[in-house]
Amino acid sequence: MGEGRPLLLIHGYVSNAFVNWIRYGHARHIADAGFRVIMPDLRGHGDSDKPHDPACYKPDVLADDAFDLVRHLGLTDYDLAGYSLGARTSVRMMAKGAKPRRAVLSGMGLDGILNTQGRGGYFRHVLTNIGSFERGSSEWLTEAFLKTTDGDPEALLLILDTFVDTSREELAAIDLPVLVVTGDDDDDNGSGEALAEALPHGRFERIPGNHMSAVTKPELGRAIASFLAS
Repeated sequence: MGEGRPLLLIHGYVSNAFVNWIRYGHARHIADAGFRVIMPDLRGHGDSDKPHDPACYKPDVLADDAFDLVRHLGLTDYDLAGYSLGARTSVRMMAKGAKPRRAVLSGMGLDGILNTQGRGGYFRHVLTNIGSFERGSSEWLTEAFLKTTDGDPEALLLILDTFVDTSREELAAIDLPVLVVTGDDDDDNGSGEALAEALPHGRFERIPGNHMSAVTKPELGRAIASFLAS
């Protein structure tokens, strides 16, 4: 969407590009700020393939897919941003040598980068016990979101096997401006402020909402666009 400086914008777990970035106007707002917004559906999500072969879900495969997309599009100078799993994927790209001009990590905290299986264990519990949760519980809400995105539980379970931890030393080597944005009530992946502090040029910003609702707030798109355009 849009024309101008390329931005690779990566959605979160169980979601897809449309739900994360288009439905609530974030992509349009960023595009209107002068960016070409590139929004892939991750492997196992959205309109991308959802294979059930475990061999298709090697560690770091999402970052490797993103590198393939960057090469396919011939991007040499671009920005990088993501929400939740998209933020973690962005971190893995930078830990493996990606050098965007700027990056935005939204819906992500330090714990979700250092210890990926902590949050992965929660999703594994949900995906292997569908239909058993009390209405209104966190697990029930996650399952309800899965239904709205027509998620494939088997493929999504295999995605959990791709998670790779990033060390504090690797974070300290990310030598570029990074904005960390989380909702006021979002501690699902730990502290966003702590993540910003672990980065040499990290900056932290709060927006309204929790991990699920912050995606619906216009402040998310505005924060991303403002940082990238500054």
